[in-house]
Amino acid sequence: MSGRGRSRWAGGLAVGAIACAALPIVASQARGETLESALMQAYQNNPTLNSQRASVRATDESVPQALSGYRPRITITASGGEQSLSSTSKVVTVSTPLNSPATYFTQSGYNAPYGAGVTTTQTLFNGFQTANKTRQAEAQVLAARATLRVTEQTVLLSAVTAYMNLLRDSAILDLQRRNVEVLQEQLRQVRDRFNVGEVTRTDVAQSESRLAAGRSQVLSAESNYKASGAIYRQVIGINPGKLTPGTPVDRFSPRNLPEAVGFASATHPAVTTAQYNVDVAQLQVKVAEGALYPTLSVQGNFQKNYMGVGNLNVIESYNASVLGQLSVPIYQGGAEYSAIRQSKETLGQKRLDFDTARDQVRQVVVQSWGQLDAAKANIDATTSQVQAAEIALNGVREEARVGQRTTLDVLNAQQELVNARVALVTAQRDRVVASYTLLSAVGRLAPEVLGLHVPVYDAQVHYEQVRDSWAGVRTPDGR
Repeated sequence: MSGRGRSRWAGGLAVGAIACAALPIVASQARGETLESALMQAYQNNPTLNSQRASVRATDESVPQALSGYRPRITITASGGEQSLSSTSKVVTVSTPLNSPATYFTQSGYNAPYGAGVTTTQTLFNGFQTANKTRQAEAQVLAARATLRVTEQTVLLSAVTAYMNLLRDSAILDLQRRNVEVLQEQLRQVRDRFNVGEVTRTDVAQSESRLAAGRSQVLSAESNYKASGAIYRQVIGINPGKLTPGTPVDRFSPRNLPEAVGFASATHPAVTTAQYNVDVAQLQVKVAEGALYPTLSVQGNFQKNYMGVGNLNVIESYNASVLGQLSVPIYQGGAEYSAIRQSKETLGQKRLDFDTARDQVRQVVVQSWGQLDAAKANIDATTSQVQAAEIALNGVREEARVGQRTTLDVLNAQQELVNARVALVTAQRDRVVASYTLLSAVGRLAPEVLGLHVPVYDAQVHYEQVRDSWAGVRTPDGR
């Protein structure tokens, strides 16, 4: 094969190899792991998400703790032991003369006193503190559930990003490897032409330099691919398999920016969390104010003793009583007034946090909308860039064939095509991630919206299991 024929064949190989390298992210594959399956794995296995679910279950327990204020408190006491007593007393009678010698009586002995009792206390009124604490605990549960939704969105978006990053880096690695193959063939052809005197040593050196740079790019691509694989394993919980292309989810997002901002400001879980935190703080004010109210309780007590403690003459005794107790606070050092002022300041802070949350959500929606628009436009721009780079490479190769271009021109045109392909692969990744980012920004990145075939975690189930529990140390899952 002549030098010119080899040059033409190498140019064709460059176009075909680079085109094939982009296939993993733009073309469908018959079998392999999908983005949806990766999201399902992350939803079930991600430790951060499971940790937040455990936190919600722990928060559920604050409701039965608050409800315990309505219930009686029962205490059983028991005592027993050995005692030794000795007492001496002066015997004085009415008939004893004043100047007569004193008479003393000594009593001593051993016995084993024991007894048992039960005390029951029921609070009837405590300044509505129990009712307000219960409502506050319920608001805390709702806030924890909203926080869980935020965590779900964060984890799912991280899973999408990890999946698409690995898919992108896999395509770029394949592209760079194929580019090295083309550069190796290019160097072989240049050396053949150098041997027959068609090119100079400079052309050979330029080809060798470009091949070394290509190998360096392969090493960088391999490093990026391994790093993305590690992140994939961390977020999704399994080692990556053969990934299939991801698709955008624009169909689940609002149709225009004003609608997206309005929807997010009203329903985003971060905003909902801030709103429930305001409710919690407001109820804390009422709880603190309850310390200024009287407290009314009823206490029942029964005590049975045998062999009286400190008395050798008592064989058996019992004590039973039902007493009401009213406590009216007058002044307790001022701590309760400070607690009320403090809770009011906290309430003001939470209201400001609520405003901040809405502003942040709005900013993220506007930013995500702009990123999605840019990603869509970037797809068209990079596609045109690839097409133009392919035409330019073919033209430079033909001009080089007739001596109007140098080997360096061909190498530069080929590198521009590789860069264009990398840019297209990156733009395709950004397009998918941006669509999921916008869905998260409006608060709709959830398995129900995406239609994932996975059991959706229902926090209400555990709440109902523990809300009215009066006793027991086992959790509903048996631990």
